[in-house]
Amino acid sequence: MPSIDIQRPHHLPLPEARAVVEKVAARMHEKFDMAGRWEGDTLHFSRPGVNGRIAVGGDTIRVHAELGMLLSPLKGMVEQEIRRKLDEYFA
Repeated sequence: MPSIDIQRPHHLPLPEARAVVEKVAARMHEKFDMAGRWEGDTLHFSRPGVNGRIAVGGDTIRVHAELGMLLSPLKGMVEQEIRRKLDEYFA
């Protein structure tokens, strides 16, 4: 299975960074019907064809996603969109 692994620095206090990730998760649920649950400072998300996590650290955000066979041809586009959103929220 193809995977995406992106890490970005951020300068927000941890609670604010978590709030931003929560906002993104709400949008992912609304737009893609993606379920999410928090374990500590890591948001685990899934839907058919993708499983992943967003780990919120004191100074970094790390996104890791495993794409199923149907989404594997779209890996480049999905990765580009994740990078764009990270830049938008954490630049």
